[in-house]
Amino acid sequence: MSSTDAAVRALLASRAEAARVKDIDRLMAHYAPEVVYYDAVPPLRFAGTEEVRRNFLRWFDGYDGPIGLETHELTVAVGGDVAFAHMLHLDSGKRANGVESSIWVRSTVGCRRVNGTWLITHEHISLPIDMETLQAWFAPVD
Repeated sequence: MSSTDAAVRALLASRAEAARVKDIDRLMAHYAPEVVYYDAVPPLRFAGTEEVRRNFLRWFDGYDGPIGLETHELTVAVGGDVAFAHMLHLDSGKRANGVESSIWVRSTVGCRRVNGTWLITHEHISLPIDMETLQAWFAPVD
């Protein structure tokens, strides 16, 4: 693994840890001002750090306590000052309504190195669905 690959993986790990503990300032420090974020919730597209920040705060408010966020099958490709990553996340925890939930989320992230710092410029989140029921694919909760 190259030092550049390792730097992008460290960025993604730090981003996930900030989300787990709901540290909005640390989380947003990983995003470029011109970020475009596609989410599974309306309005589906969030542009710029103000909109993305509000969307993350909405997500945080949906949980009572920390968010379980396990990264699986992370793949990173780096070329010069641009990187691309895709992964699965197991998003779990106690929801604000008291229900324990666990759901698989697909994530694709585009990054750019600006003045030596890697920043997320694009992120796309999607939920796998059961084509027979058209419902999100939930993981079993232990």
